[in-house]
Amino acid sequence: MMDFSTNTQYDDSSKENVPPGPEAAGVQRSRRRPVLGLLSENEQRARSLGRATQFPKQSSASDRSHLKPRSGPSSSSFEVCVEESREVVLTASGQPLDSADPGGEFSTLENEEVRVLLDLISGSCPDASTLSDESLTSDDVLCVFEYAEDIHQHMRESEVSFRPRPGFLENHPEITGDMRATLVNWMVEVVREYKLRSETLHLSVNYVDRFLSQTTSVRRDRLQLVGTSALMIAAKYEEVDPPDLDEFVYTTDSSYSRRQLSRMEHFILNALRFRMAAPTINQFLSLFMAIQSVCPLTQNLAMYLGELSLLDLDVTLRYPPSLLAAAAYSLASYTLSRLLWPEILRTFVGYSMADISPCITDLHQLYIRAEDHPHQAIREKYRSSRYSQVSSITPPSAPFTPNSAAPAGTASAS
Repeated sequence: MMDFSTNTQYDDSSKENVPPGPEAAGVQRSRRRPVLGLLSENEQRARSLGRATQFPKQSSASDRSHLKPRSGPSSSSFEVCVEESREVVLTASGQPLDSADPGGEFSTLENEEVRVLLDLISGSCPDASTLSDESLTSDDVLCVFEYAEDIHQHMRESEVSFRPRPGFLENHPEITGDMRATLVNWMVEVVREYKLRSETLHLSVNYVDRFLSQTTSVRRDRLQLVGTSALMIAAKYEEVDPPDLDEFVYTTDSSYSRRQLSRMEHFILNALRFRMAAPTINQFLSLFMAIQSVCPLTQNLAMYLGELSLLDLDVTLRYPPSLLAAAAYSLASYTLSRLLWPEILRTFVGYSMADISPCITDLHQLYIRAEDHPHQAIREKYRSSRYSQVSSITPPSAPFTPNSAAPAGTASAS
């Protein structure tokens, strides 16, 4: 089982995405940053819960990561070769990308307008981890309700095409589900250290999974490179003041160079065809809570459950984000107030309790096992006072079913 070694301390009392001052930066530089080391299956087998092992770093001067194209449109067929000193993108014909596609789709990587757009654009969806009953003004509520149906319909249609392909890890022999979970755990630590938004985390995990769905044979020692570049793209898309390239190099303990991160960023953007606006669990939760508000404690618990699902690849592939958000909302409400899926959301979303129950059962199992899970970054994040210490709340002893008795006002299965 993969693990991280870190001595990083976090200050959860400050606001999100506030860049540290010069003094704070100096303190950060003196700490050893959490780093995802070389992924070794032998070391994974030897690792047990609570035992930290430092992964040895190997020289990658001769390492090469081949990402072979899956079948698909010819415009997106490419092969990625990653070396310590040089990264090259090859088209299906075997020619370097820059010379093989002059003025074509891939040349947009050199388009300054695209670069400016990626640097300036930020998401319009508020961070659900900071939502509360008073977080929306009356005008905002009217605006949400006026367009809520159209927004929801668009998100439900979009989530289908933004999901990763089932069984995509079968095309990556050196990468396992445990390695992916370790990467996600490390990404949570980076997001927390830089006080980035929850949406940035959800987007970056989506980018990693979709990139791995479009490629083959990514080497284990390049998995962190993919994750770091995905975080950088998501931060540019979502954050007002994202960390710069040097900071992302620093998060890897300089395991990768500026050029390697930039090139991998290009590879990911090409593989995803610049389709970055993926609907996430976080976005659906924000919409559901705008339609039917809950107390801040329930909001934070629902966000915690939504992030826990990111660690489990089977759950991620089995359920769409909208269903996971509905399950997280219902399980959080049930845990704190014994309320289930409200009638107004059942009508608005179209999910009945019978639709949601299997997902709730799986999410409930993740909730129960979270305390003993080898990756604790999400639990530590939500143990802070900023999130009302919701990860310390004891989960229900047994999952409920559509026929469970519930107080009036809850929806039963149809």
